[in-house]
Amino acid sequence: MERRHCLLLLCALGFTFGERMKNDDFVSILRRFQPGLLVRDEPYLANEDFEINSQKRLRPPEFIPILEQTKNSLSRRDANEAPGPMVLTKDGKMKGVTVDKAQVFYGIPYADPPVGAYRWKPPRPVTPWKEVYDASFPRAACMQACSGPVAAECSRTVSEDCLYLNVFVPLDVDFNAPLQSLLPVMVWIHGGDFIAGSASKPLYDGRFISNFTHTVVVSMEYRLGAFGFLVSGKDAHTSAVGNYGILDQQAALVWVQRNIAVFGGDPSKVTVFGESAGAQSVCLHLMIQSSKLLFKQAMLQSVPFSIPLKSRHDALKLGKDFAKETNCSVNNIVCLLSLTPQAVLNAQMKTSSKIVNPFKFLEVFETWGPYIDGDLIKEQTVTAFQKGHWQKEKSVLLGTTSEEGLIFVYSVFHKPVSAVESTVYITAIFKQHAIGILRKYLPLYREADHRGMLAQVGRLPKQFHTVFVMVIEPKAVENTCIQLRL
Repeated sequence: MERRHCLLLLCALGFTFGERMKNDDFVSILRRFQPGLLVRDEPYLANEDFEINSQKRLRPPEFIPILEQTKNSLSRRDANEAPGPMVLTKDGKMKGVTVDKAQVFYGIPYADPPVGAYRWKPPRPVTPWKEVYDASFPRAACMQACSGPVAAECSRTVSEDCLYLNVFVPLDVDFNAPLQSLLPVMVWIHGGDFIAGSASKPLYDGRFISNFTHTVVVSMEYRLGAFGFLVSGKDAHTSAVGNYGILDQQAALVWVQRNIAVFGGDPSKVTVFGESAGAQSVCLHLMIQSSKLLFKQAMLQSVPFSIPLKSRHDALKLGKDFAKETNCSVNNIVCLLSLTPQAVLNAQMKTSSKIVNPFKFLEVFETWGPYIDGDLIKEQTVTAFQKGHWQKEKSVLLGTTSEEGLIFVYSVFHKPVSAVESTVYITAIFKQHAIGILRKYLPLYREADHRGMLAQVGRLPKQFHTVFVMVIEPKAVENTCIQLRL
């Protein structure tokens, strides 16, 4: 279809979706164009090697090592006999492992396990230990499950006891001598739609960036899905009030401030960086006042500005849907706490593809995640940045991971998308900004299938350029933001 025909269709729609949805179900409208659009064909199922780890903190779980070279080092289970760097943190002494490119301290606890009665509570300070802590191997990832093309990258061992971080230190840092100078620190927050991912994924092996940039690199785990973001009520004493995953990240940043100097890192030179949900998390910490003193600058990779945070009302509605799947009352925190980790995960998966608010179509890409609680998070991320309600004195580097949008578009749209259909979707997502986006992109895509165009439109529309000082006009075929070729 010619560009003018699509634009005429767009004008005919008249940007009246808000009015029309009062009389018609918006989800039904979209399904007329793309049946099955809002229903993921496969639930998030664990891969065949999936294992829930419930062992005690200092007892190493069975796991698949990150890299083959690390495998030999990780086979040593006695921290007192194993070779490796030794440090004394605020919580106790620990020994890491020396591998190619870096000295690594895996699985450092930054908070006590959020288990039992503490499942839906803010992170608690670490209980100090007396013996040498074995930091030579990664601990279990936070509770999650997945399927599809990325299943091979999924964490094989998961647990509610997952509040750990990894520290990567350049080889030339000598822990047996007084540290002459402290190195810059980079703290990585992984992505994964707030339902998946791990600090110990091979993709996030911090040894290489640590060695190449001569920095101390930290990667953290944080609670995911219902474990990190369930909202069942308003009273923190009698219900789950959500945003625990963000509080976990904050606790990890506090740990960095207290301890990173003994690893050779400078707590006054901390850069927080993340991708996708990790970048969204970094944005939130740029908004959260209590995170202000925990880092100096930030890097945002593929931040999903156009995916709105849930309101308290929508978060509560999702919580009710979750509770219904567990046969617990949403008001019965005792019943919810008695659920096994697998039962919580099962209920989460059954609600993971629900659109709670039809006015917010993009929720299909982020069912679980942070919400506006009015305390920790006070407003939408985009609104905060547009109004200057963020830590503007900090340097921020913004960009997208090239071609990343293909993963999301093709996972949702299983069949070719016509020009007319893509016009409807872009209008539903970007509303009054849709005409400008369509004028830029439609002429560049003449093929019948417009999924490639939807992938390039991506998650950072042009109107958000003004959020940051660094305004660069994008190339026509690229995502409308500053490109970081990663």
